[in-house]
Amino acid sequence: MAVPRVDAERIRDHVDRLGERYPPIDLDSVDYSVRDPAAVRTRFARALAYMARVELEVERNVLELNVLLPGVSEIDRRFYADVWSPQEAQHGLVLDRLARRLKIAEPDPNLDRIPARVRVLGVLAHVPAIQDIIRLLYYLTGAATEKSAMLAYQAMSDGLGGMGELAIKNTVVDAIKVQEPGHFAFYRLSATHMLQAGVLAPWQLHLARVLRSRSFGLVGAHTRRQRQDFGGVIVNLGMDEDLHSTIRDIVRVENNLLWARDHGLPVPAYAVAAFQDAISLYHAQATDHETTGTGPDRVSTDHAVVRLGTSCQTSRVA
Repeated sequence: MAVPRVDAERIRDHVDRLGERYPPIDLDSVDYSVRDPAAVRTRFARALAYMARVELEVERNVLELNVLLPGVSEIDRRFYADVWSPQEAQHGLVLDRLARRLKIAEPDPNLDRIPARVRVLGVLAHVPAIQDIIRLLYYLTGAATEKSAMLAYQAMSDGLGGMGELAIKNTVVDAIKVQEPGHFAFYRLSATHMLQAGVLAPWQLHLARVLRSRSFGLVGAHTRRQRQDFGGVIVNLGMDEDLHSTIRDIVRVENNLLWARDHGLPVPAYAVAAFQDAISLYHAQATDHETTGTGPDRVSTDHAVVRLGTSCQTSRVA
């Protein structure tokens, strides 16, 4: 089936609609009533703290984008500065307030340090050919991040609904969840437009494939501890029950755009390896806690467990 053509006007209209239909969540609209705080903590503390950190780091994400996209287009700038950033920042505040009310360990977002690799890429990004590659990777990372967020918030929404925790389900999780598909669509449309318009030469597309396969990262998981925590979120939300399907959904855009020539490749090996590594780290941690008698989920109340959901959100660039 042919992929519908995407042009700049369609993307611009999409961004305009996002801004009009989905203003940042009104904090006064949130109902933090919880029927059984202990049960919610037991089931969702790890995911809530991780996702709150992801959303709270949006300010640093914007700083990184300013470095990585020195020739940013008007559409891109409008999306990440005027639409995505205000929405995500409000997501972080809402989740942070919920975590505090539930007495879950406070998130510890990194708001001020731009990694050295980002600064180096920022220098290279002034070369137009390199800028185009970085822009494609930004879109692909954004698509994977937002799809991760969509799956995670859906799992949390289902779980809270089953527990009868309708106040926070409806006014926190669902209020956030409804804004994520529009972000995902922006990245998907933008990446598709680049390839349909032939913006990248064959050598650029080849380099993009190489860089993506070597730099693929899980959302917010920049250290061993964070990869371990990411694995815990995947397991705690039940997203590991059909891990292959989960990964396929998360990387579908890049799989279709970067690897379509490799017919029959269901999921890139680099993505499978990243998820399996995180889950293995989590299970190893759980085994260690069982050995010492502390229990695997104690981390959710004793430490700041950090981040899931959608960078640009890995940090939001590969």
